[in-house]
Amino acid sequence: MSTAIVVGSGPNGLAAAVHLAAHGVQVRVLEAQDEIGGGCRSSQPTLPGVVADDCSAFHPLAAASPFLTGLGLEEHGLRWLWPEVQLSHPLDGGREAVLWQDLGRTTEGLGADGPAWDALVGRAARGFGTIVGEFLGPLLHVPRHPLALARFGADAVLPATLTARRWSGEEARALFAGIAAHAFAPLDAPLTTSVGLVLAASAHAVGWPVAEGGSGAIASALAARLSQLGGTLETGAPVTEAGELDGADLVLLDLAPGAAARLLARRLPAGTASAYTRYRHGPAAFKVDFAIEGDVPWQAEHCRRAGTVHLGGTLEGIAAAEAEVARGRMPARPFVLVGQQYLADPSRSRDGINPVWAYAHVPQAYPGDATEALTAQIERFAPGFRARIRATAVRGPAALEAHNANYVGGDIGTGATSGFQLLARPRLAANPYATGVPGVYLCSAATPPGPGSHGMSGYRAAQAALGWLARR
Repeated sequence: MSTAIVVGSGPNGLAAAVHLAAHGVQVRVLEAQDEIGGGCRSSQPTLPGVVADDCSAFHPLAAASPFLTGLGLEEHGLRWLWPEVQLSHPLDGGREAVLWQDLGRTTEGLGADGPAWDALVGRAARGFGTIVGEFLGPLLHVPRHPLALARFGADAVLPATLTARRWSGEEARALFAGIAAHAFAPLDAPLTTSVGLVLAASAHAVGWPVAEGGSGAIASALAARLSQLGGTLETGAPVTEAGELDGADLVLLDLAPGAAARLLARRLPAGTASAYTRYRHGPAAFKVDFAIEGDVPWQAEHCRRAGTVHLGGTLEGIAAAEAEVARGRMPARPFVLVGQQYLADPSRSRDGINPVWAYAHVPQAYPGDATEALTAQIERFAPGFRARIRATAVRGPAALEAHNANYVGGDIGTGATSGFQLLARPRLAANPYATGVPGVYLCSAATPPGPGSHGMSGYRAAQAALGWLARR
């Protein structure tokens, strides 16, 4: 029987391990931390019994993942839950733009901008099942649906600020800008529309669900599937030298490129080593978990029923803040994402105390304290929020990296998603997963298709590894 070692137990490492084990490979997963999951972990950082997601929180691409959806993870306890409102984006004065899973309800709420939303986002949502496998695949591949992919690509290549000109009202423009800001990149950069379009379309096609009990349920279900296939998993098992991996037929690394370069050291070909050490990390997240009494006192009505709330005001305000972050400067009013997962999953609350998950976009490796700036953005749209806080837990960029080494400098996407690197991560190669060391592959979110809890980077890397094993 062929053997494999997978280093790292994030959703990509676990997906790679499951796929290898399903093809008869004896798999051993080594996780440096004391618990599995990487970005898919949950904990009680504020008060006992109040559950918060440690990083990833809403999972449209996991719920749509061609790999994960075929594993039967519901048999291992994974259950998706949806909020009534997928997303609300408040503006000053109590106004808001609302993204419902129902496309018609969304376009109706956008008024005169509804038809233009339907023409762009609605078209992508209607074809989502066709193209999801295309944009969750490697950049270089023979498309199964070339016309659909070409139509999507023609829209996706544009900067989000240019795409937003389709709408005349502040509400629709701000709604799209907030979704596109998930790219952690200046909104006037090419291809930022791609992030906004994929996530907006997914909200209509599959919704933005949460995992019951916390995002850790995704990792737990994958681990249970791996165990069922005969794989093993060890926690508290850091790998510090390449020699510890000797003897395995295959090695898959759920690591950031810099960490992979340090681990493989002299074994890497010079070109790969150079690309991995030059790999750029993007802006950071600054995370604050709140335990509050009751609900957030939002001014805008639908924010009170929304799983996700984007805070940044108008398109212009969000674009200005993201540009500042990209320049390495902390904006006075950062873009903030707020998660109210408990609305879909009441099991996360206790005795009337609810968890509120939030993070702000800040510069790479930001050393300061953004807690006040983040809290002020919530208070801006929810006056009286501060009075309801009963406990907080803060993780700045350094703490995020300590919690998950792939989040270098607080970059929760494991790499900048701008410029050439958006198209060629971690390097320009026909097989972006191959390290150049025989049998050794990179499977982290630094490889296509990039960030998310979809597991597709791990799955694609495992496919490449199995192909090499068969040829050998």
